[in-house]
Amino acid sequence: MKIHKDTWVAFKTPVGVVRVYAENEKVTFIDIAATGAKVGSSGKSQVLAIAEKELTQYFSGKLNKFSFPVDLSNGTEFQRNVWKQIAKIPFGKLKTYKDIADAIGKPKAARAVGGAVGANPVPLVVGCHRVLGASGKITGYSGGDGLPTKRWLLAHEGLTAKE
Repeated sequence: MKIHKDTWVAFKTPVGVVRVYAENEKVTFIDIAATGAKVGSSGKSQVLAIAEKELTQYFSGKLNKFSFPVDLSNGTEFQRNVWKQIAKIPFGKLKTYKDIADAIGKPKAARAVGGAVGANPVPLVVGCHRVLGASGKITGYSGGDGLPTKRWLLAHEGLTAKE
């Protein structure tokens, strides 16, 4: 995936520094950085200002649905289908990889769904933290500090998962 690093904003959140990248007034990539990342910004973009405001409101418990536009065109057709299904999972709800596989008409593709979940370019907006293994367990998370970050996000939404 091509990440345009000339238009971005990075700000502190309870799970670490969140970096948001945009192109053509659409968010193209969100990264929950590992501990120690720097805050700042580069380039001008109205969508970045909106994204920072809404993500800050999300983390403070004042917002549970984002309105800023995202661009999911850089994934494969399969990935985009998975991401669209994940985007339908509302705040405070959970699905399994199998649920997503069933929803896209590929009931035997739960493992492939897991791969697409891991390639999600806009976590938080496309809430991949809301997807668990078939047994209700957390199977992984690549953002921030990994599993502690996913646990925090789930707890923030009033959710729990098996260990």
